[in-house]
Amino acid sequence: MSPPPDGRPALFLVDAYALIYRAFFAFIRQPLTNTRGENTSDPLGLLNFLLSLRDDHDPAYLAVVFDAGLSGRDEEFPEYKATRERMPDELRASIPRIRQLVGAFNDEIVEVEGFEADDVIGTLARQAAGAGVDAVVVSGDKDFHQLVGPGIRLLNPGRGGASGVAEHWVDESNASERLGVAPGEVADFLALVGDASDNVPGAPGIGPGWARRLLTEIGPLDEILAHPERIPWKSKRSSIESHAEQILLSRRLVTIQTDLPIELDLERLRLGEPDYARLRELCVDLGFRSLLERFSRTDDPDSGGEGAGSGYRVVSAAPEVERAVEDARRAGRVALKLLATSSEPTRAATVGLSLVWEAGTGVYLPLGHEPPPPELPTEGDPVANLPPITGPGMAPLRELLEDPEFPKVGHDLKEEMILLRRAGVRFAGADFDTMVASYVLDPGRRQHTVGFVSADVLHRPVAPLDELTGRGRKRIPTAQLAPEAACDALCRRAAVSLELASRFGAELAERGAERLFRSLEMPLVPLLSEMEEAGIRIDPAVFASMSRRLQEELALVREEIFKEAGESFNINSNPQLRTVLFEKLELPVVKRTKTGPSTDASVLEELAARGHTLPRHLLDYRRLEKLRSTYVDALPKLVNPSTGRIHASFNQAVAATGRLSSSNPNLQNIPIRTDLGREIRKGFIAEAGHLLFAADYSQIELRILAHFSGDPAFVTAFREGVDVHRQTASVIFGIPVEEVSPEERARAKTINFATLYGQGDFSLGRQLGIPRREAARFIRSYFERFSGVRAFLDRQIEMAREQGYVETLSGRRRYIPELRSGSWNVRQFGERVAQNTPIQGSAADLIKEAMIRIRSELRDAGLASRLLVQVHDELLFEVPAPELDLLREIVVRNMEGAMGLIVPLRVDAGAGHSWYDCKG
Repeated sequence: MSPPPDGRPALFLVDAYALIYRAFFAFIRQPLTNTRGENTSDPLGLLNFLLSLRDDHDPAYLAVVFDAGLSGRDEEFPEYKATRERMPDELRASIPRIRQLVGAFNDEIVEVEGFEADDVIGTLARQAAGAGVDAVVVSGDKDFHQLVGPGIRLLNPGRGGASGVAEHWVDESNASERLGVAPGEVADFLALVGDASDNVPGAPGIGPGWARRLLTEIGPLDEILAHPERIPWKSKRSSIESHAEQILLSRRLVTIQTDLPIELDLERLRLGEPDYARLRELCVDLGFRSLLERFSRTDDPDSGGEGAGSGYRVVSAAPEVERAVEDARRAGRVALKLLATSSEPTRAATVGLSLVWEAGTGVYLPLGHEPPPPELPTEGDPVANLPPITGPGMAPLRELLEDPEFPKVGHDLKEEMILLRRAGVRFAGADFDTMVASYVLDPGRRQHTVGFVSADVLHRPVAPLDELTGRGRKRIPTAQLAPEAACDALCRRAAVSLELASRFGAELAERGAERLFRSLEMPLVPLLSEMEEAGIRIDPAVFASMSRRLQEELALVREEIFKEAGESFNINSNPQLRTVLFEKLELPVVKRTKTGPSTDASVLEELAARGHTLPRHLLDYRRLEKLRSTYVDALPKLVNPSTGRIHASFNQAVAATGRLSSSNPNLQNIPIRTDLGREIRKGFIAEAGHLLFAADYSQIELRILAHFSGDPAFVTAFREGVDVHRQTASVIFGIPVEEVSPEERARAKTINFATLYGQGDFSLGRQLGIPRREAARFIRSYFERFSGVRAFLDRQIEMAREQGYVETLSGRRRYIPELRSGSWNVRQFGERVAQNTPIQGSAADLIKEAMIRIRSELRDAGLASRLLVQVHDELLFEVPAPELDLLREIVVRNMEGAMGLIVPLRVDAGAGHSWYDCKG
């Protein structure tokens, strides 16, 4: 955001219900709930927004404005807003919580009895601008464009998150972009067009395009109404003449009032300090424990125990370091936490290291602070650019960290391993990772950060590190922190890990989850650290060539789109796209949003299925543009300049099913369902003298479903090596296996996976392109023929209701509080989770077991082959060419023998210079 004009302070006027609905629809497919089943999506959405508003924009004044009436519009026009759907019950139930949160921020709630929020905001904005204060209206509502002018701007918060729609500022320079008219013409424009969301009638037959044309060629609305004879288009002239009173009524309805009987009191609206204690209390109640860290402060006695840091000290001289190591060894185990220059460990350097061996007792070594303490031994390895921890004065510490027999505790030890290895230390002895233990005990926990887990389990929040470094533009490098401040913050975190390890160790034993933790998840920690450090090489020339090709294809598709539309327009602009699709071409409106007809992918797919050409071209354009922007152009920018490779993060404690996920970049989301998407894999290549080797399970989730359900048809198909999708088609359609057509097999495959993921007839019908009734018949027939599958799925839901969780074959539990929700949508989501988790989670456990076995055998055999990437059911290795045959035998044998099922496991494998070549 640019600073307010003339450096004026800013008053942010938040349209409460606009943001509340924004949060509700952002989470509508997968609502968030707390342990009582209460829908918490809306409170969390507003809470995060209020935080980001403070962090990003630092308002001087702030008001959260609620509706408290209709400003008399319903008296003048009883149908005003009459067609609006009733507020969903779960959203209505969230309003008291939202008010509590706003109150805990000490932000002012403004509502004027009998008046809409729009008019309250309009009045306060005009008064603020008149008082020399820059007014910022925070809302995505198009009506507010009429207010834009000197001293009044708009901030459309967008949708963020996965939608990728960022916030957008509107001022006098760009106010006409959204509606195509200047602020002074907005009310006239809306009077002509009407507003379906508020049931404002407008003029029949006058859409946005015609309204803009009339206002441009004839003049303002009063001029149009006074001289309809100037309108050369007969049907439009007739509409205006016949509905003049209705148009004037519409203008009164859409015009924001700016003269309500209220007075701006800036002192009441001045931004103040939040009530941190109340915010923490609400976060615990709502289940937002990750935010407890944000609402804790180092000067707050509740943030880590008053005086808890008194036994933590900064040490830098070699004798002090040696004494600390001796104390740690006597204690029998030590917790550690490192401070780094960056949140990306494969690019970061170590700034400091904390060691804690009992509560309140530990040390901090300021290894990379600027300037370094004068006593710190500086003899590192200058050639390798390694810090003092590698020098002879630090030998006792290094021996402790490299001792495989001395147990170490930490929270996210994978990160510590990478940082220490980059610092020249071969870290060993990882005994207890409390982040991993948290994940094993409750994979559905919203987050597994140290702050969240400490608050959730110990009921003691941990003050965030960015309280020391600052946030955003005010952030200072970690190396410039005072060593004493870093000591207290880092040692507190290490102490939390030590305490959590004791708590979680007992809990794991009590639940029978110790084997899962010790034998599966903990051995995965060093393996994942090695994968992240290894990275994967890419060929920039392949990506550059693909980018040029995609640009050419996009240009061709763009030409087809403009040809079909009969005009050029901004394809990425939803308002312009709506105008072309639903006004100019008059295509049927499939779905509406608050801002107008929807143009999302599902709508375009349905329109394309009805035979309309332009929507199909638009889908092609979006698919190509996503490939270009998200992968082809983005991946080369992520290459680490010092290694020439991409180093993705592999996240062990994110997916509630037990699956690994990857990020920065997300290698698991590279599309492989289309030929063009698969070609992206041509850009991932092996080092010289090496090959890439890929191995993936064949139909692993269906095999696990067969194991769980024991359904005779499934089990027989897998045991006899029959194509399971052909077998399914044979059973459903009542035809011999050998007579199943490719189309029937494809349908059966879709039905098989729809069953796995709990899809209903609507989703299946859309996927198959068939009526919903026919899809429902397929599902009925499927479960009649595969009764064992139906019985298993029903059994999982019943089990989850009775005991609160379901389990994988390895005993991994997934708790499902959603089944207790009062919302039907939330309960339905819970049922799908109960059905799918044992299958998907068991597949995740299976490949983890295989990864660990393969790593162990490769190390024992002294092979140089290494695992680079895991993508769901697939493993990708880099192998010296002479080792290929031996690697193939080791990988296939360990993957197929990783777990005993009642049906055989099968692995497909191949090798090549590129990832693409591995599939032949």
